[in-house]
Amino acid sequence: MRLALELALAQLLRRRRQGVVSVLGVTLGVGFFIAMAAMMQGFQRDFVARVIDVQPHVVVKDEFRRRPAQAAELAAGPRAAVELRGEKPVDEPRGIRGARAIAAALGDMPGVAVAPNLAGQVFLRYGTREVAATLTGIDPEAERRVGNLERDLVDGSLDALHAVANGLVLGEALARKLGARSGTTLSLAGTQGVVLKAKVVGVFRTGITSLDTSVAYALLAKAQVVLERPNVVNQLRLRLVDPEGARDFALRVEERFGYRSESWQESNANVLGIFVIQRAIMYSTIGAILVVAGFGIFNVVSTVAWEKARDIAILKSIGFRERDILAVFLLQGLLVGVAGMVLGWVLGFLIVAFMGSLRFEIEGFVRLQGFVLHRTPLHYAASGAFALATSALAAWIPARRAARADPVDILRGAT
Repeated sequence: MRLALELALAQLLRRRRQGVVSVLGVTLGVGFFIAMAAMMQGFQRDFVARVIDVQPHVVVKDEFRRRPAQAAELAAGPRAAVELRGEKPVDEPRGIRGARAIAAALGDMPGVAVAPNLAGQVFLRYGTREVAATLTGIDPEAERRVGNLERDLVDGSLDALHAVANGLVLGEALARKLGARSGTTLSLAGTQGVVLKAKVVGVFRTGITSLDTSVAYALLAKAQVVLERPNVVNQLRLRLVDPEGARDFALRVEERFGYRSESWQESNANVLGIFVIQRAIMYSTIGAILVVAGFGIFNVVSTVAWEKARDIAILKSIGFRERDILAVFLLQGLLVGVAGMVLGWVLGFLIVAFMGSLRFEIEGFVRLQGFVLHRTPLHYAASGAFALATSALAAWIPARRAARADPVDILRGAT
């Protein structure tokens, strides 16, 4: 093996220019793989962590996923051909029936915290500015068990909701739209015409744009007054000890109580789907770079095998076996792969360090003040394994052909 390694290294050093180009190809592939994986996975993990941290893991809503079966369908049976025309939804007040009993039953389950809410659309007016918002009525004590709203407050407190007649806690971006801050008195108008004077007692910032720009919190009883829905609850917000099990838990809750139950995975399915596309784009792009580098390795090994055909014949005639010749040329590709892998690790580390030092503010799904990076040895291991596999495959094809060559035919000039 030592002799094979020396021969492989000698052949590579004779073709330094091509060898360097091949090494650079592997280096770029590995380096950009590490950088892109750190950036994409960092953003994805940060988003999921914020969603799990800020939003409830499961929300039970006052609606049904499927419409209830009609009387004609029930009377006819499952095998009958029934056609319904002019179907209209039943005119009934919205809200979760028996919300207290359902909340009590869910709260008795181990590892589950429950908070009843009433959410509806309102208009906030301050001076000449009017902004539509979602008003969510909460019980501060229950809300502490299911969310981290109090921790996200940048001004004021949840207890202040009890201290004033009509207290409001606004998202930071929503308060900025209105030009309001803690202590500001504004008008709170429901869609049914009820108008109250409300005082801002707190401002929160979650980092999730959709919440910070459109949500306001008030006491549950106050929200029921503004929305003209006395004693009504239209949401039960649940927090689980195991957030990853939210999807299965939501299915069980929906089967038991009938009301639509959405896990955080379902509520954010569109964003999580984008993450899958991002990963596919990243792997395909980096894979293409490494495949191009593989063609460079293939070219180097093929050229050496063709130029050294007579040397191969001489080596085989003095006792080199087929596997020894295969090892010589395969080691050439692996040497290029190893050199590119190590340099790629260094390049990836430097790129990630550089991106981590950048500071800027962007606002999309979430508000960020720079790249959120996830550093893990797995990125280095995965990129290195991919680079070595590509290098070995690219070298094995011409190496196999060179090892199978007949030395008699070569020396006679047949090849």
